Amino acid sequence: MGFKDIKRRVIECLRAGDIEFAVRRDVDLKNLLSTGDVSVPEVINVIMRAGGADHRMSPHHYDSSVDVHIITVTCAGLHWYIKWYFDEPASVFISVHH
Repeated sequence: MGFKDIKRRVIECLRAGDIEFAVRRDVDLKNLLSTGDVSVPEVINVIMRAGGADHRMSPHHYDSSVDVHIITVTCAGLHWYIKWYFDEPASVFISVHH
């Protein structure tokens, strides 16, 4: 699956409300989407601005068969870091911060 498909899929999940949040310490610092400090439309806007060079994948540290997606991109003067994986039918967000 190429980045355009990955981007389309995560945006579809966000628009449909098919999102979950990974449980972790310091969630208030690492996941501004889960705390409500950033909105779903803001995250969609950032992801839409990302290109293939802004995206990378790595295996999940608990399950190497799961691809974790990471976008690092500057949008509206802020350097964003968005990290998630797909767990059908949802996208599970690990980190959303700037």
